[in-house]
Amino acid sequence: METSQREDQQHAAERRRQELLEAADRVVLREGPGASMNAIAAEAGITKPILYRHFGDKGGLYRALAARHTDALLVGLRAALDAPADRRDRVERTLDSYLAAIEARPQVYRFLMHPADEGQPSEGGFDVGRHSAPLLRRMGEELAQVISERVDLGPGSDELARTWGHGIVGMMHAAGDWWLRERPFPREHLVRHLADLLWGRLASSGDLPGGPGF
Repeated sequence: METSQREDQQHAAERRRQELLEAADRVVLREGPGASMNAIAAEAGITKPILYRHFGDKGGLYRALAARHTDALLVGLRAALDAPADRRDRVERTLDSYLAAIEARPQVYRFLMHPADEGQPSEGGFDVGRHSAPLLRRMGEELAQVISERVDLGPGSDELARTWGHGIVGMMHAAGDWWLRERPFPREHLVRHLADLLWGRLASSGDLPGGPGF
C-alpha cells in the first residue's frame, strides 16, 4: 500500500513538473532570452518559491528545458539518419532536421544558447556557457553513437565516430547560429552547402590562382 502511494506521489510530481515545463516553454516562446523565473511562475499560476522547489534555480530550470528540447531534437536526427534514402539524402535530412528545429522555435534556441541577448541581465548568477556546453557535448556523443552504429568506419571506428559526431554538431551549431541571426539565404541553401562540405567538396576543389591553398 505504501509503495503504491509513493508511486502515485512520484507520478503526480512528474506530471506537475511537466506542466511547469510547458508553462516555461510558453513564456520562452513569447519572451525568448528575457524569460524570467517571475514570468514563468506567473504563467504557471504559482509563486516563485514553489518554482524553485521544483527546479532549484534558473540553472535547474534551464537544464530541464534543455533536456526536453534536446531529447526531441535527437529523435528527429535519428529519424532522418534512418530514413529509407541514399546516404547523401540522409545527411541533408539530418542537417535540415536540426536547422528546421531552431528556425521553427528561434526564441527557445536563443533562450538556451544566448540568454543574455538583447541586454537582458543574468538572473541568480546564471551562466549560460556553463550549461550550454554540456548540451552540445551530449548532442556530439549521441551523434557519435548513431554514426558508429550505422557506418562501417573500419579500424579506429570509435575514435573517428566521436570526432565526427562532435565536429558535425559544432559545425551545425556555429553555422546555424550565424544563419539564424542573419538569414542571408534560404535554409535549403545552407543544408546543401554544409552537405557539400561533409561530402568532401573542400578536398576535391581546386585552389584559386595566386592562393596558397590549404
